[in-house]
Amino acid sequence: RIFVLGIGFFTLCFLMTSLGGQFSAKRLGDSPFTIRTEVMGALESRGVLRRMSDMLEMLMKRMDILARLENSTDFHKGDEARFPLDRFQPAAGLMERIQAIAQNVSDIAIKVDQILRNSLLNGKAVEGRRDQCEVPRDPKYPDCAGKVEWMRARWTSDPCYAFFGVDGTECSFLIYLSEVEWFCPPLPWRNRTAAAPSPPPLPRVQAAFRSDLAHLLELIGTGKESLSFMKKRIRHLAQQWLRAAQRLEQKLKGRQRDQKHILIHIGFLTEESGDVFSPRVLKGGPLGEMVQWADILAALFLLGHSLRVTVSLKELQSDLGVPPGRGNCPLTSPLPFDLIYTDYHGLQQMKQHMGLSFMKYRCRVRVIDTFGTEPAYNHEEYATLRGYRTNWGYWNLQPTQFMTMFPHTPDNSFMGFVSEELNQTERQFIKSHKVSSMAVVYGKEASIWKGKEKFLAILNKYMEIHGTVYYETQRPPEVPAFVKNHGLLPQHEFQQLLRKAKLFIGFGFPYEGPAPLEAIANGCIFLQARFNPPHSSLNHEFFRGKPTSREVSSQHPYAEDFIGKPHVWTVDYNNSEEFEAAIKTIMRTQVDPFLPYEYTCEGMLERIHAYIQHQDFCTASSPPLPPKAKSPAMQSPPSPLALSPNATHLVWSPSARRDPRAWPPVDSLQVWVSETRHACTETCWQRGLVCEPTFFKFLNKKEVFLQLSITCESTEYEMNHLYPAVAENVHECYLQKEPLLFSCAGYNTKYRRLCPCRDYRQGQVALCRDCL
Repeated sequence: RIFVLGIGFFTLCFLMTSLGGQFSAKRLGDSPFTIRTEVMGALESRGVLRRMSDMLEMLMKRMDILARLENSTDFHKGDEARFPLDRFQPAAGLMERIQAIAQNVSDIAIKVDQILRNSLLNGKAVEGRRDQCEVPRDPKYPDCAGKVEWMRARWTSDPCYAFFGVDGTECSFLIYLSEVEWFCPPLPWRNRTAAAPSPPPLPRVQAAFRSDLAHLLELIGTGKESLSFMKKRIRHLAQQWLRAAQRLEQKLKGRQRDQKHILIHIGFLTEESGDVFSPRVLKGGPLGEMVQWADILAALFLLGHSLRVTVSLKELQSDLGVPPGRGNCPLTSPLPFDLIYTDYHGLQQMKQHMGLSFMKYRCRVRVIDTFGTEPAYNHEEYATLRGYRTNWGYWNLQPTQFMTMFPHTPDNSFMGFVSEELNQTERQFIKSHKVSSMAVVYGKEASIWKGKEKFLAILNKYMEIHGTVYYETQRPPEVPAFVKNHGLLPQHEFQQLLRKAKLFIGFGFPYEGPAPLEAIANGCIFLQARFNPPHSSLNHEFFRGKPTSREVSSQHPYAEDFIGKPHVWTVDYNNSEEFEAAIKTIMRTQVDPFLPYEYTCEGMLERIHAYIQHQDFCTASSPPLPPKAKSPAMQSPPSPLALSPNATHLVWSPSARRDPRAWPPVDSLQVWVSETRHACTETCWQRGLVCEPTFFKFLNKKEVFLQLSITCESTEYEMNHLYPAVAENVHECYLQKEPLLFSCAGYNTKYRRLCPCRDYRQGQVALCRDCL
């Protein structure tokens, strides 16, 4: 009897699962097109109901046979033979219920069949009218026929097509491809229902500097350790942020600024990307990205812009207006944000869910990219052909849409972060309480200390060594016994430790984090290793796969190149004598706390303000295409450049027209020719200038070679991130064919490159002198 009941229950579950599977295969979730899709599956639905009815009847017959067998067996069991009817009653009741269910299902099948027949009859006339559309042959829409063919075969592959009204008819394909997408011309008979022209946009709200960060803390939300860390940082630096905002407001003197609607989507904190950072916040994990995001949020908010913050894919889809489905269709409405700040994870999520709208709106995206993306890796076709393709590149964005933590290459925009500034009282306290024999090691993870016994032994001869290595129960074995390990410290206590210490020493990793700048700002000297050969994607696992060929000569190149001695010492750790001599000299060297202006709150506010006001990747005009023939009518306009008074380089000609909207201003341009083996980044830096990729379009002309007295026996347009350039040994000149490949980075022993350089503000390398 238990067996009989089990068979019955299992069969019912099987039937319900099968029926649910049939319907779920046709149903598209809670969406406006559910009913339409179920009607289209009419034949399948009728078949399922009939099969269910037949199977229930078969089950009932099998139950009857099993019941008879059980009844017959019971009469042969002695004392138990007195109770056969009582024992069979549950099975009989179950059989009656199954019979009733079978009858109900049969009745439902008949009614559904009648409804569907009527629906199909009524729909035939409508489909007849709607299926009279023909695919237009319009040369302005060459892809229309191919897209219609694709829709015929694949329109059911994504529920979003049905959401927009596609029902399998030719007319629905053409309506979708002309009104939702833009591959086909508008249908003439749809003009009658076209919406009236939209009214002119209302005047933009003006951005006003804010004086309170409380609302920002609410916008950031809760629920993750990483969010709590960012909010603590914002609270800790609140007074410095507010004072910096007041100073910048005075500097701008009431200049009008439109308020931007900005979406901040921190993709690496979403569950879909793994969110590996939040669990490691309390265990010594890397905090550099969260430091930078906290500072970006504070700066955007204080500048007076309207923010929306998300760390969830579901919230991102809702904010963007993603239609239900698998992400193949455009957004349901125009993008409500002027700018989107995200990271590589968020960029991938947006591309996956925005359909064609991603191509339309990607000019509004700003990608926070710690290590930078060089143009050779950004251009998909070029990266694939030339071996520059990695897991993180090939987005075909304007390279300056990528925003870095340090000014690695001018091809990207320098976003940065901030370090805490000291007031005069704090600076005096530090000078009087420094312990000249105290060193703090840079590195919170025990693995960083592995294999460093030799350096630590030398350092221990002269200084008391402190560490901040995370551990749970017992001291990490990688940390020698003579090291005083404080464990993982809160940021405030770590700052207090730095204010006492004389030396902050790095062992080669992590690369380019915020801690060395914090140490220097608190009066420490930073000692780091020189890498020989430099680390890069060619010889070091950490950089492999990153979209850059940059060669890193030390643990912190910014500290080495932009700050230098006496605050930063870079030595060969493989040379024990050089290492020991550096420690002795550092102990005798007196330094004051130092913080570059670009890493102050005011410096970051100034920089982000300039980017928002002047960087426009949606309306920027592209340089003219190269001429296809050498006829005079097709030649490019004359060069606006002129030879400098000392005849060493080119400058903007005083007689050339200046576009007042151009940013950076063209007056800051200088054109220099690199040596072989030198990138434009290095060529400009040697002359106290910065490479400015925006100006490449003015150099990409044959006349510029002539102005620089370079002989060109031939001039070719090609796609190469090193062009414009000249191969002097053969007198061959090359111009850039693809504007996205204009690059300050990169060199080749064959070429001397034409390099666009500009001046920069003292302490603010991202901006030229007149850029603010």
